Order: sequence, then C-alpha cells, then structure tokens
Amino acid sequence: MKKIYYEKRGRRYIPVAENDYDMFDAMPKGTHLVMCYPGGQSKRYNINPNHAALLAASRVAEFAMCDALRKASEVQPSRTPLTPEQMAAWNHLIEVFGEDARSLSRASAHDIAEAGLKALQAEADRLMKHKSVKSAYEQFLLVCKLTKKENA
Repeated sequence: MKKIYYEKRGRRYIPVAENDYDMFDAMPKGTHLVMCYPGGQSKRYNINPNHAALLAASRVAEFAMCDALRKASEVQPSRTPLTPEQMAAWNHLIEVFGEDARSLSRASAHDIAEAGLKALQAEADRLMKHKSVKSAYEQFLLVCKLTKKENA
C-alpha cells in the first residue's frame, strides 16, 4: 500500500513524499535466512538452502563464540617486567615502524567469529560436492521431515 504525503504551498497541496510499506521488508530474489532476536535481527542473503540449518545454528552460536573469543583475548598483565634487552627491541620496533607500533591491534572477536563461520560455510560447500555426503544430507532432511510429522 502506497501512502503519499502532501505539503500545502499557498492554496495548493503538492505531493512531497511517497512511502510503500510493502517495500520496507522487500528482499531480492533468492533464498535468505532471517533471524530475529531481542534488540535486533540478522539477515543473510542468497544462502544455499541445503545449509540453512547449519547457518542458523552457526548464527545462534555466533554470540557465544564472540564472548568466548573476547574473554580468551582479554589483555592480561605480564607476569614479569620487560628485560633491558626486550625493552631495547621494543624501542627499536618503534623506531622502525614509527609511533603506530605503540598501538598494535588485532581483529575483533566478531571479525574472528565471522571468519570462522565463513570457513565453516566454505567447508560445507566443499563437502556437499561429494555424492555420498549429499545423499546422506538428503536422508537426514527426510528423517527430519518424518520426525516433524510424528511430533505434530
């Protein structure tokens, strides 16, 4: 449904904006995975339908993975102070690389988890090229459908 907004100019109303509420949630052609959770949503476009369960599970696990990675990569104080030789090496590093070496950084937990998820998806794509894996996956889907019908 389109809604047209008008503005009064002088004695006339002139159309100034148009909203199509059906277009707000429109998606391009393809298979998509949409997950809604408190405080937000996640959309993955043009996914392989065979991997929908894997992708959904990995998206749910993403937050737990990020938390675990963040905790594992927290900065911790060194147990021993730098030796004079280590301090000289550090100062030499700063001389060679400039002041940017003082603020070395690493990827965020989200970026690391995203890389892991992409690797998982690539591996699933690679495995699905094997005839026996594809057959086993199709049998798995059949069992899931049968189980779903029994529980209904």
